[in-house]
Amino acid sequence: AFVEAQNKITVPFLEQCPIRGLYKERMTELYDYPKYSCHFKKGKRYFYFYNTGLQNQRVLYVQDSLEGEARVFLDPNTLSDDGTVALRGYAFSEDGEYFAYGLSASGSDWVTIKFMKVDGAKELPDVLERVKFSCMAWTHDGKGMFYNAYPQQDGKSDGILKWVKLIDNFEGEYDYVTNEGTVFTFKTNRHSPNYRLINIDFTDPEESRWKVLVPEHEKDVLEWVACVRSSFLVLCYLHDVKNTLQLHDLATGALLKTFPLEVGSVVGYSGQKKDTEIFYQFTSFLSPGIIYHCDLTKEELEPRVFREVTVKGIDASDYQTVQVGGGILANKQNCFDDFQCAAEYLIKEGYTSPKRLTINGGSNGGLLVATCANQRPDLFGCVIAQVGVMDMLKFHKYTIGHAWTTDYGCSDNKQHFEWLIKYSPLHNVKLPEADDIQYPSMLLLTADHDDRVVPLHSLKFIATLQHLVGRSRKQNNPLLIHVDTKAGHGAGKPTAKVIEEVSDMFAFIARCLNIDWIP
Repeated sequence: AFVEAQNKITVPFLEQCPIRGLYKERMTELYDYPKYSCHFKKGKRYFYFYNTGLQNQRVLYVQDSLEGEARVFLDPNTLSDDGTVALRGYAFSEDGEYFAYGLSASGSDWVTIKFMKVDGAKELPDVLERVKFSCMAWTHDGKGMFYNAYPQQDGKSDGILKWVKLIDNFEGEYDYVTNEGTVFTFKTNRHSPNYRLINIDFTDPEESRWKVLVPEHEKDVLEWVACVRSSFLVLCYLHDVKNTLQLHDLATGALLKTFPLEVGSVVGYSGQKKDTEIFYQFTSFLSPGIIYHCDLTKEELEPRVFREVTVKGIDASDYQTVQVGGGILANKQNCFDDFQCAAEYLIKEGYTSPKRLTINGGSNGGLLVATCANQRPDLFGCVIAQVGVMDMLKFHKYTIGHAWTTDYGCSDNKQHFEWLIKYSPLHNVKLPEADDIQYPSMLLLTADHDDRVVPLHSLKFIATLQHLVGRSRKQNNPLLIHVDTKAGHGAGKPTAKVIEEVSDMFAFIARCLNIDWIP
């Protein structure tokens, strides 16, 4: 009843925005362009994902060769009338003859795994239920697959689980890259906050015997590494907020080539140890997507443009990693201070004014903007918080929330409680003391099937806002929430729902800040 009552207030408010239809029309135009993934080879076939523009879910295609005719292999759009069934993970057997794929409904994290025989795209009868946060890994012979699942549970157990501490000294991350016999290559930030590559011989694994393959860069952050053609490593760095892509020798770590890239991001890559070619996808502020292909059997190793996406109407003619640790646990307030300083800079330099400044964030970003609204309501005119973490004292008790304690801490710990209570959005709502200050216009967005950041975060926060602030005579700005149905935290959201949500957000901003549409 509470959710229904809230939506009855919010939906008309958004729909009555006179230019909402224009926003939706424009958003539809902007989303309507072809979207491709990198090709990837499995067995003797090539696969890629493609969305014509406004399809709710992208479609998986198959080709017998790069020049061959593309055929639809799996179309998730046919699995529901409204596009709310989405592909959530997949895995091909090593020989490329069998395909396992996960499906989720309405944005839920719960996944059902099904299987297909690749030749002829024949559906197999095997079905795996109650899967969540699982990878899918086939055995080398293709006769089975490893996955994680939750047991069937009726009601609640009577006993109390006894927690047994296994490891609490997390001194570094170790991402497996490849191995040659007993010598394993890892990407690690052990004694190297920007990450490096090391070799560990498991016949003599003492840390003193580790060998550095590619040393840590003084400034650039090593984001990911892939082994290809058995003897090469592809390294992607973040350099001054733009990606660089390099090819290194697996045996020596020596730099062989830096692939040419403009200022932008590498958003897609395919190429595994057995492959002799790689694909990578680049985007920037001026380019919606260029896919490059490089044949590693050739001497020159020159990438070529494999596919470039064009969008109608667009003519494309001091960052330190130490800050990452400076915004978690006891230092979380640094995030809010930095964000507020950015707002103050925009105001000071004359770009905007507090009454015209809008902030928006989702998930952890929802926590950010909600906290800033509590701490500096005078600084913003409009706040939109999507699926935000609002109850910092109880977040760890719901679904996967316990996994976030490494960033936030846990209120069960007295010291952590003292950190969290100071900024938790739910527990820091208060009416501004100054007579001329009110809360900015606020719109919270959540979804009934969000089992990542459960909707109670946003529901409790809006109830507290409306109770403590909304009843004040000086609070004229709206405090609203919209709860979407058949939707989750965001993964697999149909294109139609994405456009609706973005249109609602701009309509809310336009109505609250009295913004006109300029064609």
